[in-house]
Amino acid sequence: MKLLLNEEIYQKVIVELLPQAKKFLWIVTADIKDLHVPKGKKFVPLLEILSDLIDDGVSIRLMHAKEPGPSFRADFDRYPNLINSHQFERILCPRIHTKAIIVDGKKAFIGSANLTGAGLGAKNAHKRNFEAGFLTTDAEHLREMMAWIDQLYLGDFCQKCQRRAVCPDPIA
Repeated sequence: MKLLLNEEIYQKVIVELLPQAKKFLWIVTADIKDLHVPKGKKFVPLLEILSDLIDDGVSIRLMHAKEPGPSFRADFDRYPNLINSHQFERILCPRIHTKAIIVDGKKAFIGSANLTGAGLGAKNAHKRNFEAGFLTTDAEHLREMMAWIDQLYLGDFCQKCQRRAVCPDPIA
């Protein structure tokens, strides 16, 4: 287990770990906004990296609590893989406050950072949030976290949720 702080989260998790996914990538976040990452000599929307992963056969599960920001939504529409592929699954649950990224069931980042530039340390050092989290390869922690995320994803908590009346997209 390794503690990551501020811009280390962006570098170690988003830039280095996330593109290494070979089988699946799960991203759980409360807030989601446009985020750019290096690709070769340029910066591209993270959505382009996700689309590339789908091209490589990686299944992606994106779970978030509220509608993404307008720039994210505009970029999203530029990547048909994210709209048409059965390998890309997305759910919106207003109760999600967890922030986690799991790669192939072997590594996970669990922390405070939302999937935003300010949250992940991609913004200017004087504008970004102060965030912390852990990168882990602990098999037991991964099993427990993945089982819990599966419960969320499959809507196990939906029927008894007391926010169902205001939920924009009930899972079950």
